Amino acid sequence: MNAARDDEPGLSLLVHRSGEDPSLLQTGLASLEHGLPIGPDTTFNVGSVAKQITAHLILLAAHDDLLHLDQQATDLLPRLKISDATVADLITHRSGIRNAESLLSLAGFRELDHYTADDLRNLAYRQDQRAVPKGRFLYSNTNYLLLAEILETVHHTTLPNLARHRVFGPLGMHSTRFKTDPRQVIPGAASAYQATHHGWRHAEVPVALPGPGTLWTTVGDLDRWLTHLHQRWHHPHQLPWQEAIDYKPSDHEPYLYGPGLYADTRPGRTAVFHYGHEQGFSATVHMEASGLRVTGLSNNAGLSAERVTAAILRDLHQQPTLAPKEALVRAAARERTPSTDIRDQPAPNDRHQHTELGTFTCDQVPGSLRITRSAAALHLWRRGTCDQLTPTGSGTYVGNGYTLTMPTNTDQVDHFTLDLDRAPGLTYSRQ
Repeated sequence: MNAARDDEPGLSLLVHRSGEDPSLLQTGLASLEHGLPIGPDTTFNVGSVAKQITAHLILLAAHDDLLHLDQQATDLLPRLKISDATVADLITHRSGIRNAESLLSLAGFRELDHYTADDLRNLAYRQDQRAVPKGRFLYSNTNYLLLAEILETVHHTTLPNLARHRVFGPLGMHSTRFKTDPRQVIPGAASAYQATHHGWRHAEVPVALPGPGTLWTTVGDLDRWLTHLHQRWHHPHQLPWQEAIDYKPSDHEPYLYGPGLYADTRPGRTAVFHYGHEQGFSATVHMEASGLRVTGLSNNAGLSAERVTAAILRDLHQQPTLAPKEALVRAAARERTPSTDIRDQPAPNDRHQHTELGTFTCDQVPGSLRITRSAAALHLWRRGTCDQLTPTGSGTYVGNGYTLTMPTNTDQVDHFTLDLDRAPGLTYSRQ
């Protein structure tokens, strides 16, 4: 059943109540170029949903005595300089390691540049101090990139091979695989699209990072995974894998974070879930203690799987007798593609009209940044692009995805601190 316009990218949705057959709904196109509709076997990039697979494999390795969750990560990653981070810290985002992808623009990479897991690991290994105090949550994809390296070290094989033999094959997830190379062909793969005022454009970028992401799968295969995970949920007050690793407070109150999963432990709401947003795709997996599973996948950057699955869950909770298929149809009908035009970015002012205030470097990140003044405004130059800084307080400015703090006297700037969302506390000094 297809409830969406047939000329747009769309959704693949599944609801599965315990003791019932799963209900599915696919809407829209997997390929705009070829007019191919999304079907039950269409595979999507599910982004950070991959983390629970990586965490699961780490916990299996611990069960097999190939590693210990409380051991120092440096035992397995000799190049890592943050010596007090444990394997468990990596799993629960408490290592204090900055998100290396957030540092790429500072290191000179542009949006469509190809970069590899090794490039990101090199950025991680430059970090010699925690970005946040010990024990504090800092969501960072780099943690799971390092966990993938640990798995390959202790098993002497690649993460895709390990996942195929230990998880995907045994569970019958035959359409699921990690993508290791942007040139790799994924059977049944949807393309991801972004709406612009000129029409649709492709949203994928040339990168593949197994571990924190780059997992391609279907709603049916994800339901098989959730079914397996629910079998470990022996008691409604005992979350999956909680006997091996604690769930701790996360960046989204009141939710906790455990082995690649957020958890809602409020009475009557007990559930585990995760979202994924990568290269124009979005994904949500949600499982409740009752066994209810909801999975949503989208290849439309303007159509959030998270929002659609939230609508499905709201309808199912408010109307317990509502048929799952009806909940799917209602949610798909409400969530038509919004207008999300991408506007051309204005060109920066002529750099010849700018007064140089200095060039700055940080020992945690390669490359350099420049600060200039034009009229009454300050500008930060990175990757050859110019961001105008908006003052928000005494010595505090906001740019494109970051906050910059410097002395209040901007006539002589010797240093400043740059705080990116997942890479805070970068100190830059005059070169």
